[in-house]
Amino acid sequence: MKTTRETPAASAASATNPLGVRRVHHVELVVGNAKQAAYFYRKAFGFSQVAYRGLETGSRTEASYVLEQGAVRLVLTTPLGPDTWHNEHLRLHGDGVRDVALEVADVDHAFAEAVARGAEAVSAPRDLEGKEGAVRHAAIRAHNDTIHSFVAPQGYEGAFLPGWEAARIEARPVGLAAIDHVVSNMAVGDMDRQADFYARVFGFTRYITFDDKDISTEYSALQSVVMSDHARVVKMPINEPAPGKRKSQIEEYLDWYHGSGVQHVALLTGDAIEAVRRLRDNGVEFLTIPDSYYDTLLDRVGPIDEPLDVLRDLRLLVDRDDEGYLLQIFTKPVQDRPTLFYEIIQRKGCRGFGKGNFKALFESIELEQARRGNL
Repeated sequence: MKTTRETPAASAASATNPLGVRRVHHVELVVGNAKQAAYFYRKAFGFSQVAYRGLETGSRTEASYVLEQGAVRLVLTTPLGPDTWHNEHLRLHGDGVRDVALEVADVDHAFAEAVARGAEAVSAPRDLEGKEGAVRHAAIRAHNDTIHSFVAPQGYEGAFLPGWEAARIEARPVGLAAIDHVVSNMAVGDMDRQADFYARVFGFTRYITFDDKDISTEYSALQSVVMSDHARVVKMPINEPAPGKRKSQIEEYLDWYHGSGVQHVALLTGDAIEAVRRLRDNGVEFLTIPDSYYDTLLDRVGPIDEPLDVLRDLRLLVDRDDEGYLLQIFTKPVQDRPTLFYEIIQRKGCRGFGKGNFKALFESIELEQARRGNL
């Protein structure tokens, strides 16, 4: 019998990436009306529609629209009847992220290894089959009603995955290039448990940790840890509330989402100024940062390429670490519940998450909380 021996390089890769995770394949949202949500993401965020699944394709329980821009792929799914799991998800959470799907080298290996390391199985490996071929798929639970699917679409040439058909509707892109990170909110005491889950199951490490001294205002505070794969491709910040005089943004989210879930998805761009201009022209609403933030910006971050008056006009935030600086901005919630929102981020060498912007950002969020009666 022929035997193979794992090379030192392969052994090291297995130790640091035991599930063989390559990247975020897509993010799936459960929404109340996927047709209308797809229109919103096309017109507001510049995503082109590339695929569809529904009654016309043989799906009797759900309709889904696949939207793409750069390497960002969103899937919007809605139930077609009253007796599917989607309805309970909508009743509890409203529109929100159900699945942060991960592309892996081998679905069967990733699933078996994850379960062996303590992950809860959601669906065992199976073939998704369609006209253009088959793709292997499995899923584990991340937390609460959020899951991680595993997909390995090697050689598949369809528009998205089997079961979806090409249904292209072009949109005017705004310059979104990739998913930078996906942030989840946890109840008090659950942040470390979730961080341990990513370390134990995925082999992720603690990239950055923030405590209530880093993230606090006069009224509220939170703690956060960023878990990341060895290559820093998949980054999962995890937040939990810290004691404060009033209700923090994390507590507001947990109240209205009814448990843990994805708070925001950060979308990477190569030109934040142009992207935000286009998004604002499209009607996307952003948090408002006070003028005083810009009065001392250059003293805090040093020389930058962008004109200060343009940053002030667009309300872009800037922060610097030892490797460079970043520009970032946050939308208001994109549904009526104060839950899911998006971050637009441009990295110019900086590998951080905007620690120097936390106070200004959270004071802006608290103003919105006060308007909603939730502070």
